[in-house]
Formats: sequence, C-alpha cells, structure tokens
Amino acid sequence: MPLRMSALALIVTFLALLLCSAAAVSAQGYSLVGNNFFLQKASAPMPGPAPAPAVQGPAPQAIASLLPDTLPGADQGRGAVSLNPGAASLFRGRSGGGLFAPILKAPPSVKRLLDLIASAEAGKAQYDAVQYGATRKPPKKPTGMTIAEINAWIDATPGQPHAIGRYQFIPATLRRLVKHQGVKPQARFTPELQDQLAHQLIEEAGYSAFLAAEMPRKTFMLNLAKIWAGLPVSSGKSYYEGYAGNSASLTWAHFKAEMQRIFPA
Repeated sequence: MPLRMSALALIVTFLALLLCSAAAVSAQGYSLVGNNFFLQKASAPMPGPAPAPAVQGPAPQAIASLLPDTLPGADQGRGAVSLNPGAASLFRGRSGGGLFAPILKAPPSVKRLLDLIASAEAGKAQYDAVQYGATRKPPKKPTGMTIAEINAWIDATPGQPHAIGRYQFIPATLRRLVKHQGVKPQARFTPELQDQLAHQLIEEAGYSAFLAAEMPRKTFMLNLAKIWAGLPVSSGKSYYEGYAGNSASLTWAHFKAEMQRIFPA
C-alpha cells in the first residue's frame, strides 16, 4: 500500500510540473515571426485571453521628441508601442517562402503620404534631420551612419532628445522597428531603410484598413498624429501638445486637404 501511494504521488507531481511549464510558456507569449509565420517582420499579440480594454483619457504615456529619452515613460508614445501589434510591414513580397522577402514598390499614395509626414517632421534636412534640441549631434550625417553607430550615439548622449531621420524616429521606435524588420546593426540608415521602417508605422496606423474602407479617414489621421507629433488632430493641436513645447507643424485644414488629395474619396 505505501508503495502504491508513493507511485501515485510521483505521477501527481509530474503532472503538476507539466501544467506549470505550460502556464509559463503561455505567459511569456510567442513570436509569429520567430515561427516563420509572417514573411513580413511584425510584432504579434500573445496567445491567450485578450487584454483588458485601455482606459480612456489623455494621450497614453505621451512623449514629445523634445523630451530627453531618459525621462520616465519617455519611450511609450510616437510609435514606440505599436498601435496595431499584428500589422506587418508594407510592400515586402513573397519570395520562395523565405522570411526575408524583397521590397515591393510602394504605391504613389504612400510616397505622397510620407512626403506630407516629412514636411511636418524633418524640414529641409529630410533624411539627415536630427532633432534640433539635441545639443550633442551625431558625429556624421544620419544617412552615413549604421544602426549600431546611431545606437552608440544615443547611449553616449543621455539626457537629450534623439529623434533622427526624415521621420524623426525616437530611440524606442527605431529599435522596435529595426528588431521587427530584422535589420542588421551594420545596416546603413539610408533613405531606403528609413522609408521601409516608416512603411510599417503607416500600416500600424491603419493604412490597409483605411484603403479597404474599414477605418474612417479621421481615425486614420488621428492614428498618424499619435505617431508623428508634427501632425495635428482635429482641434488643430498636436496629439502631444504642451509636452515640452511640442505643437503641430501643419494646420488641420492643410492636413485634411492633403489627405483628401492623396486619398480621394
């Protein structure tokens, strides 16, 4: 009898360990990209129950490009956290079923949208723009730097803003996109790479859903303004208005007119 009870106890213990291991895997989540599900580099929600709905209120963990990256909560806005975790990068075609697929040509509407965003963010410097509040500039033009060199500059100059490039990527956003796109540290921050990274932000804002008439124009515009502080919301102000002096670079009337020109009804 004691021997039977001992064997039963071992079986129960073994089953309990299996259940604990399964729970741990579920809690950690998984990457669909890591399992070669997506050809495009995209983030993926964790399996299991859906998260609780976000509480409505002011801009969630708002961040302005003028804020030093080291401030608490400074890496949560402006694309640092995806608006749509399941969104894939645009314009990356299927090639032999491989994970790294060739980039397809973006439609003219996307180029015009990127031009509009850049007009609110980068100024004349365009792809070599560095946030003017950065007192310690990079050692060379951004388009001549590698991703590793940009990260080294960020790490070596704490306490200042580091928004960089035509689309003013803040560090957390740049690092997230680079990771999801599988960009190597040795890759140069070329105009082509900057556009490629911005394509994913546009898709995360709802580009495909908007084109499919599954998202209202105003919602798409709001989502873009949540990523790029220079774009206004319907009030005419930046989504991050008042954070370290940030304000929209475009008027709402201009933003709306340009969006209607780029995407005729």
